[in-house]
Amino acid sequence: MLASGKTFSLVASEAPVPGCTTSRELIAGRAAAATCFSLAAGTDISAESHPYDRLELVLDGALRMYDLAGRSWEVPAGSVAVPPVGEPVGMAAKTGSVYVEASARQGKGFVMNDAIKSGQVTRLADLLPYREGSIVNMDLAHNEGTKLALMSFDAGTGLQEHAAPGEALVFALEGEATIGYEGAEHTIHAGEQFKFDAGGRHYVRADKPFKMALLLMLG
Repeated sequence: MLASGKTFSLVASEAPVPGCTTSRELIAGRAAAATCFSLAAGTDISAESHPYDRLELVLDGALRMYDLAGRSWEVPAGSVAVPPVGEPVGMAAKTGSVYVEASARQGKGFVMNDAIKSGQVTRLADLLPYREGSIVNMDLAHNEGTKLALMSFDAGTGLQEHAAPGEALVFALEGEATIGYEGAEHTIHAGEQFKFDAGGRHYVRADKPFKMALLLMLG
C-alpha cells in the first residue's frame, strides 16, 4: 500500500527485478485503477487486448509499445501513450522501465482531450506552457470517477489549502515545488511522486516554475 503524506519515487521503490516483470496496484476507484508496472531490460508483456481505455504514463526507461500488425511506438520517460481499445498491444523494455497504467473499469471509458489520441505518444510537459503569474490547467482524461490533469505553476503561484473527495497521485514532471499536507511541508522534484488520501488537506506552492500531472480517483 502506498503511504500518503510523503515524497517518494516509484522508479526507486518499484525498480525492475532482473529478468522479470512486476506489477503493483497503487490506487483503485469505482471507475478506474492505477497500477505500476516494472519491466527489466529485454523483457516484455506480450500483446493482449483489453475492452477498456488505458493510459500508460512512463516514468523511467526506454519502453516500446507494439501491435501484431508490426507497428511500434517508442514511449520515453515523461510521456503518455494510449493503446487502442480492443486491439492486441504489447509493451517491451529496451532498458529497465517503470510505468503507471490508468485503466477504466466496468465499461466506464475515458473522455479524452484532443491533445492525446489512441496509438499516439505525447510528452506531458510539452502539452501546456507556463504563463506569467498564473497556474495553467489541462484536463487530459476523465470519466465519472477519475480525472487525469496537468498543471503548470509560474514561480510564486500555488494552490490554497483544500481537500479532495478521493485519493490522488501527483507526478512531478518539471521543476520543483512545496506540497503542504496535513500540517507538514514536503519538497517534490521532477521525477518524484506524492499521494493524498481522500479528504487529506493539502496545498501546493511553487517557488520555482513547476509542472505536474494529477491522477484523482473520486471513489
